[in-house]
Amino acid sequence: MKTPSVMATQAGCRRNNRGAALLTAMITVALVATIAASALWRQWRGVEIEAAERARVQSSWILTGALDWGRLILRGDLYEDRRKSQLTDHLGEPWSVPLAEARLSTFLSAGDASSVSINRDAFLTGQIIDLQSRLNLMNLTAGDGGSAWLRFGRLFDLLHLPRRELDTLQRQLLQAHDAMQKPPGSGGSAPLLPTRFEQLAWLDVSDATLAALRPYATLLPLRQAGATPVNLNTATAEVIYAAIPELDLATAQRLVILRKQDPFRSAQQALAAVGHGDADPSWASVSSAFFEIRGRLRLDDVTLEEAAVVRRQGQSGSRGISVTPLWRQRSTLTQAPGELVPQQ
Repeated sequence: MKTPSVMATQAGCRRNNRGAALLTAMITVALVATIAASALWRQWRGVEIEAAERARVQSSWILTGALDWGRLILRGDLYEDRRKSQLTDHLGEPWSVPLAEARLSTFLSAGDASSVSINRDAFLTGQIIDLQSRLNLMNLTAGDGGSAWLRFGRLFDLLHLPRRELDTLQRQLLQAHDAMQKPPGSGGSAPLLPTRFEQLAWLDVSDATLAALRPYATLLPLRQAGATPVNLNTATAEVIYAAIPELDLATAQRLVILRKQDPFRSAQQALAAVGHGDADPSWASVSSAFFEIRGRLRLDDVTLEEAAVVRRQGQSGSRGISVTPLWRQRSTLTQAPGELVPQQ
């Protein structure tokens, strides 16, 4: 017969065993939940990575398509101009009209019902800009640079920019350009030669000056024939005033008004139309070889934008025409900017 003390001891052991079993069960449940949560998180992370990669690839292809769209339009425009024997580019041609926002959501998930992008809104806009509607800053390195300095000086004065920054800009561009002509490693302390307008900040030019110059100046490769001319059919009055020293601003504005009635067929015709037929036409043209193609893809609240500068050239026939990209740059915007507008 068990004594009361033995019975109490056995009851205590049973209670301890039940407590240990309960604690073990709780630990097991917590461990299983942790493993399950970790597996779920890994699966979710894998899905998100796959979705982001899918969106990146799709966006890349769509923006590449926008570039091809622009190249096709520019190629067809030059072909038609050559066929009509009218080598002119003006703001009444199809390339100057921006591509209205088009919905592309259905293409992002075509053929894959499991795509996480199926309910995302995607819109594409595009625009082609004539870069010869602006002054080419690389003209400052052409020849002795004096003629270019005079013209850019007129633009700096018109925009109330300090001439000392023009001197700095020309000196730095010349140093960088000369260093490019030397063997590798012999450039010394010369700055790198910029290829895009934004890179002019390398040359000790203030942000305020660059912001003021942006609508009127660009950075393009030099032609073998000399300075890159300004297209009088697409340039603003300020650019025309700077490019043609014989014109005042009012005459340049009158030229812009006249071209809206009928685009000019030659630089001489344009200058004669405003009473300056004897003006120097070396910086004037009515056709363009350099363009910027901009494509913008909006996915929900994120906007991807790609800008590409292309050079159009060719001899005769559609097969002899090439539209070659010089550089491409893609950026991500957190908020969709305003609508693209045509050149004025």
